[in-house]
Amino acid sequence: MTPFVLMALAAAPPSLATVAEQTGFARTGRAAEVESLCAALPRRYPGQVKCEAFGTTPEGRTMRVFIASADGALSPEAAAKKGRPVVFFEGGIHAGEIDGKDAGFWVLRDLLDGKVGPGVLGAVTLVFVPIFNLDGHERFGAHHRPNQVGPEQMGWRVTSGNLNLNRDWAKAEAPEMQAMLALLTRWDPIFVGDLHVTDGAKFQHDVSLLLEPQLVGPEPMRAQGVALEHVLLTELTSQGHLPLDFYPSFEKDDDPLSGFAHGVPPPRLSNGYWHLRNRFNMLVETHSWKTYAQRVKATYDVMLGVLTHAAVDGGAWLKAAHQADQADVKRGGQPVALAWDNDQHRVTIDFLGYAFTRTASQVSGGQWLRYDDTRPQVWKVPLADQVVPVLQLTAPKAGYLVPPPHALWVAQKLKLHGFTSRTLAAPLPGASLQTFRAVDTKFRPAPYEGRQMVTVTGEWKNEQRDLPAGTLFVPIAQPHVALLMSLLEPTAPDSFTAWGFFNAHFEQKEYLEDYVAEEVARAALADPQVQAAFEARLKADPEFAKSPAARLRFFASRHPSWDERFNLIPVFRVDEVP
Repeated sequence: MTPFVLMALAAAPPSLATVAEQTGFARTGRAAEVESLCAALPRRYPGQVKCEAFGTTPEGRTMRVFIASADGALSPEAAAKKGRPVVFFEGGIHAGEIDGKDAGFWVLRDLLDGKVGPGVLGAVTLVFVPIFNLDGHERFGAHHRPNQVGPEQMGWRVTSGNLNLNRDWAKAEAPEMQAMLALLTRWDPIFVGDLHVTDGAKFQHDVSLLLEPQLVGPEPMRAQGVALEHVLLTELTSQGHLPLDFYPSFEKDDDPLSGFAHGVPPPRLSNGYWHLRNRFNMLVETHSWKTYAQRVKATYDVMLGVLTHAAVDGGAWLKAAHQADQADVKRGGQPVALAWDNDQHRVTIDFLGYAFTRTASQVSGGQWLRYDDTRPQVWKVPLADQVVPVLQLTAPKAGYLVPPPHALWVAQKLKLHGFTSRTLAAPLPGASLQTFRAVDTKFRPAPYEGRQMVTVTGEWKNEQRDLPAGTLFVPIAQPHVALLMSLLEPTAPDSFTAWGFFNAHFEQKEYLEDYVAEEVARAALADPQVQAAFEARLKADPEFAKSPAARLRFFASRHPSWDERFNLIPVFRVDEVP
């Protein structure tokens, strides 16, 4: 047996040893193992751990969460009363990447037995979901991740509804994600750990940590994030790991020497979501070509490191996060960054790779990349290590209004994300507000996560509109403004608009017959201003000039019969609280 196996089994009573431990990390257990431990752990450690259901999957499986605290702070209310930092970890959001489940049970048991982290569970409440994508986990097979070493069989990447949960944090469409967001909104952890395994190249490094706030997010949380990541990387190195602080995905997929980028994704992903809620988040990626035992041990060491530092510094983390929440309440009318990209800054790093060759492939017609993992190499490659805002918008002074056709589902989704809203009991005649009409829409050519995404261009303009009773008001004066704007601002990359929830509003429902439009056009051309605008458009836009339909639409849009709601996005901004 490997040292990792012996370490795990030495601390495991027979009834609590996982399938992974019992098989020398050759295999991983099924969902029934979680159910068994759900009963066994509270019996073994009464008053220190409990197991609860927090959701049901589409295939009818019960989603389980484990809560541990040495002094019985096993509810959100009890943890809050004690001023207790809550640290959350989840495994199996991609169910084939299941290291976090087996590492989590191992570290949980060792903490409860006092084998490691003395005093940690007296200072921190640990909340642990071993399998997030439970239906995907039970779709077991031996060939699901051919670029991964073990376990012998594993689950499937996506849910039974074929949704990738780590693209669903913002739109919250999967039932599993809705259950998870409700759980996390209830617990409000100061730290959220999302446990994964990489895809991709062969190299020597065994684990990557992507932590925010650090590159972005509120101060002083960024400084605390930098400090936490630095100490974790130092500790992991001293334990024999080769950690990275960025995701090791090549800038050019077939060229290892093209280097890497350390960036900030949109909030559809966990490491783009939680800093918008002013909470620490870390995406943990073990390397798929290491053995399952090595990967589980790396995940164990990361989890234990985070918990140990949370026991010491968690109070300061909470204070900084609450200060950021309070500052958000006053951000109405202020600029807020909603998307970032790397700037031109690059540093050269030493990356521990292997010898490789790139040759022309007669099969694919592209480059065939082959590694020789018997020949370690140090690659000197560029790393893009800085980000700048590429979308920064001014927050509305009072908030947003959503008309009744969309008020209910928008309110429900916002509640999942921790936001409050209220429905107006009386109509608002002639309300002064800002509206957004899309002047251009670019639809993604193929479905993505079951939706047709759209990119819109346009701008907010002042209008007066009559709004009926039942309109939803979403105040801006609440914590996590950047997330709220990310969901409601039409141009944000993961807004409800971008995900296609309002696509029906980009469909023209009434038309002028062409022969009628021809008459309308000739009457309109009698106006010199219309004639000048038409001729200017013909000169400036060749596609317009050669499209009879577009030319007639130019005049139809100026006719009184034109639908003034066409391309009007049903989210409005207001500067005064209604």
